Amino acid sequence: MKFNVNQQDLQQALNYCQGVIEKRSTLPILSNILLDVKNSKLTMTATDLDLIFIHQINNIEVLTEGKTTTTSSIMYDIVRKFSSGKKINISLTDASKLQLESEKSIFNLNCINPSEFPLTDENFNENEFDINSKQFLKLLNKCKFSVSNDETRHYLSGIYLHQTEVDDKVYLTAVATDSHRMSISKIRLEKKINFDPVILPKKTIFQLCSILDNYDGNIKISNLKSKIKFELNNSILISKLIDGKFPNYIQVIPKNNQKKLETNLKLFLGSVDRVASVSLDKKDGVKFNLSENSLSLSVNNANSGDGNETLVVKFDHELEISFNSRYLIDVASQLDGENIEIFFNDTGSPALIKDPGDFDSIYVVMPMKG
Repeated sequence: MKFNVNQQDLQQALNYCQGVIEKRSTLPILSNILLDVKNSKLTMTATDLDLIFIHQINNIEVLTEGKTTTTSSIMYDIVRKFSSGKKINISLTDASKLQLESEKSIFNLNCINPSEFPLTDENFNENEFDINSKQFLKLLNKCKFSVSNDETRHYLSGIYLHQTEVDDKVYLTAVATDSHRMSISKIRLEKKINFDPVILPKKTIFQLCSILDNYDGNIKISNLKSKIKFELNNSILISKLIDGKFPNYIQVIPKNNQKKLETNLKLFLGSVDRVASVSLDKKDGVKFNLSENSLSLSVNNANSGDGNETLVVKFDHELEISFNSRYLIDVASQLDGENIEIFFNDTGSPALIKDPGDFDSIYVVMPMKG
């Protein structure tokens, strides 16, 4: 095997592979990427057995076809330190050594026989649908911060993706919750799709976001029993799904929150962020003291001090309620509009947050006791 490849193309592909490969794998082959060179293409594959990532670099100069595997993290570390955009000559000098040469550098990396690399080939082509990549990325970004970190309730440690219908319109809807907060966002579909509800694992979500950040076009999605496949121009991601039942989230959406607060998003975000600075562990609640057209925010921490700030808002009730500042900042950071709308019921009930700039997303945040 012998070929030449552009440094930037290879660095980007290896960067994606790093997101898939487990840092502490017990099987040496799982720390490796599979490099397969044929038909003027380099195909790179990385897997942790739950997630498979395949990326193609086209139009490379192939002198000899072939395949091998080598340690992903070491290759990535070397390639990203080569001069940007230069040509890298890569060759398999013998069965166990891969040579990387660029400008005045030569590296020889150890290889493991490609026959040991675990590959599964499955036919996914039944339930396919296309979706705009930027819309899909937005959907994931608006939900991923609400995914649970609680290992015991594994069915909450992902995004619930399913098809919904409202007034004869069809949507792909995403929901995430850690039982303290919940994000719901949806994108309109042109027609009904053949798609079973799935729970996407957290690692898959972050890997997808990283790939979609640099991609503009359509993405093809298909799911088959316990797996889902995402296809982009030059990349494929196949992931196992979380096995479990996602709770009935519709029940959690507050129905009778009549007290509406409206204020400028940037000012609100800045205020909460500043007031929360006085709390060392961010576990202290930010206390809202609401009266007519005024919001007083305060944090009081026995060890570090207190902070107060007042905002002019649209509100015509009186209410005291506390929230985890991190939850408010996470939600507010994802809103698109100029303003933020928060709907309250009473001190102990969850708040409903809406984005006047995006009617397809809503958020629910539980208040803090105390």
